[in-house]
Amino acid sequence: MIADLPFQPDHDDAERNAFNAAFYELGFRWHWDGETYAELQRHASNHEDRIRHYLQTRHPHLLKAYDADFLIGVIQEKKTLLRNHRAARGNAASPHFDWAQTLAGELGA
Repeated sequence: MIADLPFQPDHDDAERNAFNAAFYELGFRWHWDGETYAELQRHASNHEDRIRHYLQTRHPHLLKAYDADFLIGVIQEKKTLLRNHRAARGNAASPHFDWAQTLAGELGA
């Protein structure tokens, strides 16, 4: 697991975009923009608590069907797998997820 660090723009962008890629891969239609991620950072100092806060405040209906720790674990695992895959391909420096690809997939194009 990647340790949480004090605010570092490049690190934060990479983490936020890794989460966004994981959300997409898991079928969640969530997107953490910079403002949302900054808000989550104010509420929690680690990734697990940020995801928990997001679930509780933005998607509480999911907590009626799924255990929060289960969802947090799945999201964290997918984020780590995607980052490791990107690193293995040699493009770990690019923190951005191409959302244009997801829109084409959702529209059936």
